[in-house]
Amino acid sequence: MFTKVLIANRGEIAVRVIRACREMGISTVAVYSDLDRDALHVRLADEAYALGGQTAAESYIDAAKLLDVIARSGAEAVHPGYGFFSENSDFAKSITEMGVTFIGPGPEAIDVMGDKISARHAAERVGVSGVPGTTDILTDPQQVVEFGDRFGYPVAIKAAYGGGGRGMKVVHSADEAAAALESAQREALAYFGRDECYMERYLTKPRHVEVQLIADTHGNCVYLGTRDCSAQRRHQKLIEEAPAPGIPQEILTAMGEAAVQVARGCDYVNAGTVEFLYSDGDFYYLEMNTRLQVEHPVTELVTGTDLVELQLRVAAGEPLPFTQDDVRIDGHAIECRINAEDPAGGQFLPSPGPISSLHVPSGFGTRWDGGYESGDEISQYYDNLVGKLCVWGRDRDVAIARMIRALEEMRVEGIATVIDADLAILRHTDFQAIEHSTKWVEEVLDLTGVGGGTPAGGDGAEPTVERSVDVEVNGRRFAVKVFVPESQVGAAAPTAGAKPRPKRGRSGSSAAAAAGTGQVTVPMQGTIVKVLVAEGDEVAVGDPLVVLEAMKMENNVAADVAGTVAEVRVGTGDSVAAGDVVVVLTPAD
Repeated sequence: MFTKVLIANRGEIAVRVIRACREMGISTVAVYSDLDRDALHVRLADEAYALGGQTAAESYIDAAKLLDVIARSGAEAVHPGYGFFSENSDFAKSITEMGVTFIGPGPEAIDVMGDKISARHAAERVGVSGVPGTTDILTDPQQVVEFGDRFGYPVAIKAAYGGGGRGMKVVHSADEAAAALESAQREALAYFGRDECYMERYLTKPRHVEVQLIADTHGNCVYLGTRDCSAQRRHQKLIEEAPAPGIPQEILTAMGEAAVQVARGCDYVNAGTVEFLYSDGDFYYLEMNTRLQVEHPVTELVTGTDLVELQLRVAAGEPLPFTQDDVRIDGHAIECRINAEDPAGGQFLPSPGPISSLHVPSGFGTRWDGGYESGDEISQYYDNLVGKLCVWGRDRDVAIARMIRALEEMRVEGIATVIDADLAILRHTDFQAIEHSTKWVEEVLDLTGVGGGTPAGGDGAEPTVERSVDVEVNGRRFAVKVFVPESQVGAAAPTAGAKPRPKRGRSGSSAAAAAGTGQVTVPMQGTIVKVLVAEGDEVAVGDPLVVLEAMKMENNVAADVAGTVAEVRVGTGDSVAAGDVVVVLTPAD
């Protein structure tokens, strides 16, 4: 077994891996950007190294920086988490060439399955069929138009080297093709470092069902049941559950066996997930994610397995300790992703900022996998996942009731979250009757008046200081204890272990005040990635004016009145804060 593992990631998944390693007696190495210097994963790791930079491109997906830290730290293995380099074969190859173990599949399997086009071919070769589509890389929106005219709309444009809904756009008509392709390519490049896209038919009311796999280097491949991930918005999951409910057992078994066929077809090793779309009694291969999934805890809860431990043992060359016949599904588990987003009546707007207070629920069958604590800050430059609230129950009804109770207990202050939207989903009769689909949240669920809660504790919060100071020597992080004179911190002594917490006003008030005036503001901090209008243009209410990227998600900022563009105050690449005026409109008479 390894003695030292480097986690090439951040946030919740880095914390999850660090904890598993600690239980196994393995030393851990964290890496961090400038913005993550005091992050939870850094505080928990045995060692931590600075990458520098703020954005992911400047830090976590700068291969040269990571490879340098791997060499300097003496790590024997690297766990990539999910996102970032977890499905990058070049990174896996570079690590392997250094004599360091990549805790995941081999580069060849990543190449086959990381490219969604070659993955379709691989699945078809073993008799597993996907959704009707094309394997051509899109270079012109006219390709989308011709496909839609022939096979019908809607059409899904998808990142060839992506997953998790990033870089995916749905085209409902020919006149949407150009803008959708451009946006998909831009998101794919920002999140995965490559902008190739392909397309396929978009099923209108399918369920998203996936199969968890684990395979070792001794020829054993086992599936650990199914998960349903149909409660989504913007093609990204909100609530996941295991096992997938309301599907005949013979179909679930067929899915599991098909997933194993796909994995064996590319000599897959370690943890992976094969995703399917289920509609009208049939299932279609969607893609294979060659990494640990965000929603892996629900599988752990119903199977009694620790997937991260299994990943580490498989990577170290150990055989799986069980066979397919040993796998048992016990009860039902549900996971709610607690994202820093304001549901905003269904808009789901990113809500970066400091967490002034975080209280997580406990109790029988309740689990919290988090990446932040009170005082930490959610940055606009990274994913908005605060953590994952999971519950287990003896059946689905008990699990739903337990999750509702847990969500009602949870308190997050300083940022908006999706908790109230999660509650609306869980309480809805469609969800409880398993009559929802991947488009149900956006097309059926009524979130009118549902917000993310009132941010609290941000105004006038007095900053505190720690009794330990983090310093860097040659890029390596050390915690050094110091004694701070009381005169520097006021009469009150600092609380041991407290973290600095910046003063920060509540966001969104400027945007609300400007509604309907022609002073068009942005609802959250982020980066302008495209300006869609120029001075003198005529616009109607709801027309998009600029495209704002925040937390790797693109959001259209629309006109609040009909009129003429009098002034455009931003350009592509500009950073903006919540409430900033980006376009000024002269209202029509």
